[in-house]
Amino acid sequence: MSRLASLAPRQRVLVVVSLTVLVAIGGGIYFWSKGGSASGATTASAADASASGGDDSGVGILLGLAKTAVSEKRLVAPAGSNAYEFYLSVLQLDPQNKVALDDLHESFPTASADVERAINNNNLDEAQRELSLLREFDSTNYILSLLGGKLDAQRQIQIRQDEARAAAMQAQQQSAGNGSML
Repeated sequence: MSRLASLAPRQRVLVVVSLTVLVAIGGGIYFWSKGGSASGATTASAADASASGGDDSGVGILLGLAKTAVSEKRLVAPAGSNAYEFYLSVLQLDPQNKVALDDLHESFPTASADVERAINNNNLDEAQRELSLLREFDSTNYILSLLGGKLDAQRQIQIRQDEARAAAMQAQQQSAGNGSML
């Protein structure tokens, strides 16, 4: 028996109406995003041209996303939606883009502080991802070398702590096992 058939009639009506509304909203969004009318198309193309500075390659859009990420203090996190990734994407399209290069240089101290904060919070995998992102921009910076060393040291500390916990658990299990034999 299908799942829809097992629902009460009132619930079936609710499901059908909900699906119809979702389809209508989706169609409206698609129609609107494609510039549904002549005036809508003109407005959309004008907005696109102004956002990209007349650049059809997407550089303007990426720069806009990066500026938004900077203003929202998303320099290196979260993955996939941060200023560094947007700026690096701009540089892939236009390696000499002055805006992207300047903004990356300007935000470097704050971004490296974010990496150090992730290390201090013992969020080592995230710190590694962020550090790799900064190294993609400037692999020769001594601050990144220092952060890499700090990250490696923190990983070693975490390994030793895990080993100590494992040894304590094993000792506890052995003492519990010896106690039950008596």
